[in-house]
Amino acid sequence: MQQWKPDFLGEGYQNLTIELGDDPDNETDVVTTVVRYNPDNHADESFAARPALLWVHGMTDYFFHTEFAEFFHNAGFAVYGIDLRKCGRSYRPGQQWHYTSDLAHYFPDLTAAAEVISSTHPELVPVAHSTGGLIVPLWMSQMRTSNPAAIEKIPALVLNSPWLDMMYPPLFIKLITPMVRVLGKRSPTTIIPGGGLGAYGKSIHKNFYGEWDFDTTIKPVEGHKKSIGWLRAVMAGQAEIHHDHVNVGVDVLTLCSNKSWLKSEYTEDTNTSDAVLDVKHIQKWAPHLSSPSSRVDVEIIDNARHDIFLSRKPARDHASEVLNNWLQSKLSSLKPSQ
Repeated sequence: MQQWKPDFLGEGYQNLTIELGDDPDNETDVVTTVVRYNPDNHADESFAARPALLWVHGMTDYFFHTEFAEFFHNAGFAVYGIDLRKCGRSYRPGQQWHYTSDLAHYFPDLTAAAEVISSTHPELVPVAHSTGGLIVPLWMSQMRTSNPAAIEKIPALVLNSPWLDMMYPPLFIKLITPMVRVLGKRSPTTIIPGGGLGAYGKSIHKNFYGEWDFDTTIKPVEGHKKSIGWLRAVMAGQAEIHHDHVNVGVDVLTLCSNKSWLKSEYTEDTNTSDAVLDVKHIQKWAPHLSSPSSRVDVEIIDNARHDIFLSRKPARDHASEVLNNWLQSKLSSLKPSQ
């Protein structure tokens, strides 16, 4: 029986913990956590009639996007978020933050969340950010053939700066790929140097240069340490896309900034650029995610940060308008209350 409990985000927010059992990576048992914004505490037909959005976070992240939730609730949607296993609310002592040796280990989390949400709402659209924007297309593509019932209520997909390629020169990636494959299999939990997100983290947290008050224990400004097994899993997922082995089977909206600023130190440009990924890679690979019969729209949001919805207000307001209009057009059989 589902037990929704008050969430630390405050009034109107509730969470549900879903036990997933043994960890394939042999750490402690894993859970996933679904969060929802239900300010009127509705369990009635008016809430159930809303189409749902499911925010799926990236690496070193969790669901704290209250402005996003409240905007789209007011636009007529039921807004949910998920903290995947070993992330955010779903982290348990004895686990390595965000560690997985295979991105497919996240698929049961997404399937469980989709089952919970689809049992209440007529349609569900994932809104997946960064690493989540890699995981969700892989999940949907596999579910199309192995478990189509899991995604039968998903008519569209939204990606927010998805991580579809490594943000380094191609020659460097070519040189390190064999090493990552070998060492990532032999010694998967070994921590790799570098890769900090300090400049980006400082650009968004209110104690530095941003507006957002997030928990820096579960989302450190500098980012959680990363393992070579995790990197191997990410690169393997990206290779599936690069070889056109991924087909989500629905229309896709991809949002990204108009430019990247991949510097280790914070500058003013960090606030108006993607400071984590190369936006040219996003624009190149996003069209490969769905079949020719489905459409992939790439919308460029000027002066946006890596997480489009944590950008400065003009950029994030524009993104919200673009996304709302796109959803209304794709979900034309529904009439969300305004």
